[in-house]
Amino acid sequence: MQPFTYAGLPSKVIFGFGTLDQVADQIVAHGCSRALVLSTPQQIEAARALSQRLGPLSAGVFGEATMHTPVEVTARALDAVRAARADCTVALGGGSTTGLGKAIALRTDLLQIVAPTTYAGSEATPILGETKDGLKTTQRSAKILPEVIIYDVDLTLTLPVGLTVTSGMNAIAHAVEGLYTQDANPIVSLIAEEGIRALGKALPEIAQNPQDREARSDALYGAWACGVVLGSVGMALHHKLCHTLGGTFDLPHAETHTVVLPHAAAYNAAAAPEAMARAARALGVTDTPRGLFDLARSLGAPTSLQALGMREADLDRAADIAVSNPYWNPRPIERGAIRALLDDAFFGRRPAASTPSIEVVHA
Repeated sequence: MQPFTYAGLPSKVIFGFGTLDQVADQIVAHGCSRALVLSTPQQIEAARALSQRLGPLSAGVFGEATMHTPVEVTARALDAVRAARADCTVALGGGSTTGLGKAIALRTDLLQIVAPTTYAGSEATPILGETKDGLKTTQRSAKILPEVIIYDVDLTLTLPVGLTVTSGMNAIAHAVEGLYTQDANPIVSLIAEEGIRALGKALPEIAQNPQDREARSDALYGAWACGVVLGSVGMALHHKLCHTLGGTFDLPHAETHTVVLPHAAAYNAAAAPEAMARAARALGVTDTPRGLFDLARSLGAPTSLQALGMREADLDRAADIAVSNPYWNPRPIERGAIRALLDDAFFGRRPAASTPSIEVVHA
């Protein structure tokens, strides 16, 4: 056994059916009494309903959470926090809403309670990605990690199949990258493999029957596991590419992760053979990059950046940004190879079979 470091994340997790009823208890248990409920405009009615259920514990609703957490939206949310005299936030929604809650907490240290409605997994991480002036940057801080996560499987039963698939693939991306990141360790690798397995099994079942409660439960469990992975170790090429494409070119978050993941895995496959073997085992396939691509395609998910609205003329700029200040990666980051990766992702080409011939970067 190689030496390793593992630091557990101190969030409280409440998982089950109907657990949204426990929000009020958690507000009180943490010494709070004025919760600002956060949502996107699309989910504001659900946020208002939760606010009504909280009664006097609710300080109101802020329903402007936006993809990629632009700092100008955070500024408006902070004004709402002050006006409402809120002492905690309850984020009801997906990664956009969770991100807003994190951005508020970073600046105020207010208690965060998160009730996810997708499989983003970001609620389990101390990571915040924010967009300013067209660039997305990330940071880690203990203040960013939500204190309480309430997983209510009932909230996911009406999640459209298309969003279910891309949200789940986004979560799988966290775990796949966590298997080969610089500070990967045996504990996190076990969690990563379990998260990939749970989602890889659940997503096709949900696509066949969106009301399958057991599959929905497995998917939400898998998303939590994948989020724990992302929160416990660093990131590498996949997340750098997705942050570039999302923050600079305003591509949709989960869909971008879905498209890029097989190609980022193919780029790193020969440099991280053990990680690829574990991911393949979890997915029940023989080749991880191809298995990820085939899973997305079989579920009707987008497989090309072109389908997401990316312009071919922007690929060179994307490659330039991606190689500037790169994250650590098991295979060296080479501009030409990254440009070729983006070209494959743009046109939605199925990755070539993995071959063990790339130099490995050692920590």
